Amino acid sequence: MIKSALTLTSALALSLVASSALAQCEEVTFSDVGWTDITTTTAATKQVLEALGYDVDVKVLSVPVTFASLKSDDVDVFLGNWMPAQAGAINPYIESGEIESISTNLTGTKYTLAVPTYTYEKGLKSYADIAKFREELDGKIYGIEPGNEGNAYLVSLTEKNTFGLEGFKIVESSEQGMLAQVRRAVDDKKDVVFLGWEPHPMNANFSLKYLPGGEDFFGGEGVVHTVTRKGYVEECPNVGKFLKQVKFTLPMENMIMGQILNDGAEADDATMAWMKANPEVVMGWVDGVKTVDGADGAAAVAAKFGF
Repeated sequence: MIKSALTLTSALALSLVASSALAQCEEVTFSDVGWTDITTTTAATKQVLEALGYDVDVKVLSVPVTFASLKSDDVDVFLGNWMPAQAGAINPYIESGEIESISTNLTGTKYTLAVPTYTYEKGLKSYADIAKFREELDGKIYGIEPGNEGNAYLVSLTEKNTFGLEGFKIVESSEQGMLAQVRRAVDDKKDVVFLGWEPHPMNANFSLKYLPGGEDFFGGEGVVHTVTRKGYVEECPNVGKFLKQVKFTLPMENMIMGQILNDGAEADDATMAWMKANPEVVMGWVDGVKTVDGADGAAAVAAKFGF
């Protein structure tokens, strides 16, 4: 009788632990750092998870706060670990095991300083040429949001007078604010240098040239990793399987981002329209994945999205 009671107690304890773990996995928390590409990929991923029955919470955080939040388990997933540009910021967390990189979700990215083609043709063809155009540039280089590691690198160039950039001001702004400044400069045919990247519709909206010279920080063509808090994939293997299978492409992101930035579409609407037009991609993401209650995930998504 005592042995049976102990067995029952142990079974109950294991059941409670399993139920607690399942409940913990029912809500997935993402960080979105406010870049349109990450807003796009997060919106697509969120809607598929919701179709699978998960509750999804998206927090808008800066990159440094994102990594700190992954470390403290306040965020589960981040789809925007651009490498090698973020290597300095994330590598200590990766090396300590406090953040885990689980997959590459995009290849062929670009991220470094860019100029309009007409500025490039005037002779501003590399980082080493920027100082020659100090007057034309009004002594300014346009970065993105405060706290971004790309801005910090550019500031370090000015502080060390690398490429003769001492005295240049790094103007920190939102993505939209920076691009509005670029638009004004291009419309007036004025010279401007700024942080550019692909995927992004800026590559279709402007004729751009990316500058060599920052490879020690930005690298050449890069990749984007999906990263999670420590132990997340082991705790929530179904979500982990899904996240490992989620892959994006440059044409996909450029198209959706163009609808958001140029046409004013909401991210959820733009990503849903793309997914409904490309059901085979979404079905690949959920191959072998279950719903939150253990049913066929592919069937649930197909029914929800009208495939």
